[in-house]
Amino acid sequence: MLSTGALRAHLLAAGLAGTVATSREESLRSYRLFAARDPRVTLGLTPAGGWDEAALLRLMAEKCGVSGDPAHRSGQDVIDPERTLRGLDAFAGRLAAVAARRAPVLFGTGHPHRLLGFYVALADALSAAGCDVLTPAQGRCVDITTRFGLRTYVLDYVRGVAFVREAGPPEGGREQGAHSHSALPVRAALESAAEAGGPLPELVVGDHGWVCGAGQLGIEAIGLADTDDPALFVGEAEGQVAVAVPLDDGVRSAYYRPLTRYVLNRACLSR
Repeated sequence: MLSTGALRAHLLAAGLAGTVATSREESLRSYRLFAARDPRVTLGLTPAGGWDEAALLRLMAEKCGVSGDPAHRSGQDVIDPERTLRGLDAFAGRLAAVAARRAPVLFGTGHPHRLLGFYVALADALSAAGCDVLTPAQGRCVDITTRFGLRTYVLDYVRGVAFVREAGPPEGGREQGAHSHSALPVRAALESAAEAGGPLPELVVGDHGWVCGAGQLGIEAIGLADTDDPALFVGEAEGQVAVAVPLDDGVRSAYYRPLTRYVLNRACLSR
């Protein structure tokens, strides 16, 4: 069993919390774009509040532990590991609750190269606990606006975890998942599930648009978010997102394995 102290030390050593790779400039740019309601940053969320840059900075200081000083404009951002630990405990609590009900769940990630393994382990555990891990709309094409223009992606799953990949044959014979912030994939998945007569997920687990898109539609959603992803924390503050865990979402995939063990143990889903 991984202790809280051991996990805190790992968070700091791996750059998941403490000083993280996300720059202050990146975070402030995201807050500025969110205040302007740029869809690349709102991630499918329609906030009820005003949320100007100053309000967002105060929120992110409260939720993540970043500096609340508006004069701090450069350098690396900081995440308070205690806030990460509290978020992981709440995250585990939601998994435990859905496992107790044996309710249907949906997993999806916009970070398949980094976070796929983390979500796969959780999906396997919930499936073993009797939950139906849903895979609706597999193979459906989704048109997403990117900085390169409108691109067509395909919704795919690996062991119950959804992601999008570029349309066409995989390069080198391997599936290539794409980094995505869009809420369109989760909307396509939920629409497909509804058209097929259900079931619909009682919980969506993931990041980026998967969490905000589901939460905006009234489905319980929990996820991971970096300091430049204010939408999840706004959603949590306004009640659309159940849990947003602050951590660096772009470190090596192996660094998330201790988090997996900790969350599964806290949720009483370890095998």
